[in-house]
Amino acid sequence: MRLRRTVIATLPLLAFAAVACAPVDDEETVADPAPSSESDRAGTETEDVDACATESLPTLEAGTLTIGTDSPAYEPWFTDNDPTNGKGYESAVAYAVAEQLGFAADQVTWVTVPFNTSYAPGPKKFDFDVNQISITPARAEVVDFSEGYYSAAQAVIALKGSPVSEVTSIADLADYNLGAQTGTTSLTAIREVINPANDPAVFEDTNAAKQALLNGQVDGILADLPTAFYISAVEIPDSAIIGQFQVEDGDEEEFGMLFEKGSPLVDCVDGALEALDEDGTLDALEQQWLSDVVSVPELQ
Repeated sequence: MRLRRTVIATLPLLAFAAVACAPVDDEETVADPAPSSESDRAGTETEDVDACATESLPTLEAGTLTIGTDSPAYEPWFTDNDPTNGKGYESAVAYAVAEQLGFAADQVTWVTVPFNTSYAPGPKKFDFDVNQISITPARAEVVDFSEGYYSAAQAVIALKGSPVSEVTSIADLADYNLGAQTGTTSLTAIREVINPANDPAVFEDTNAAKQALLNGQVDGILADLPTAFYISAVEIPDSAIIGQFQVEDGDEEEFGMLFEKGSPLVDCVDGALEALDEDGTLDALEQQWLSDVVSVPELQ
């Protein structure tokens, strides 16, 4: 179960108009307001439902859901660098959310948004962005997030047979040259959790990080666990995942869909994710697209 049940979001409550009361004698007891009629209650319930009705959603373009992600779109989150095909975990989840909101697949439009600019403050050219974006307090100051749809650990990738491949603890990693993509929680994990003797290498994207590992420029690179598994199993077969760990005091790191600050769509997307969680869709998609992420040793 990926949604954080302690923070389930609800639709905003509707404000009720104040009702003027006629004066009463001092000796009279003011009765509690009469219960709303069935028709009043039905009207309120209809308004609540309509707040997330497809035709009422304040999307960038009427009748269209615009979703952002980076290019290239990496496996196993996307397949064949094509977010529009519905393949890969994040693409599949995005289309499942769209369906819950009432959008058919041909009503979904994708736009390219570089990872490092997705969480910058200001107006967005998407309704939400999905791109392995970890929910962090700093980012949440300038953008909004949905509830988490995936809990991810950080993983360390090294070439087989290299000295770092024998590491068994986080402390041991501090002696090696490590790198990660700029702006990611992987880079934060190197700086704040591993705290290596040498400054980490910072790369524009994951492709550059992988090339640096192959070239021997770094001893190891960090990525979220499913991405690390795909790198080691498919893209760099001579590499291995030496271990995984959580970034902050053992708390699970979660990916969330990202919105412009103050977006009225957040509650409706949270409702869609909750429905997908409760009916087992999120678990089924995780098994379908991320099931190869097998047991990996935990670094302490």
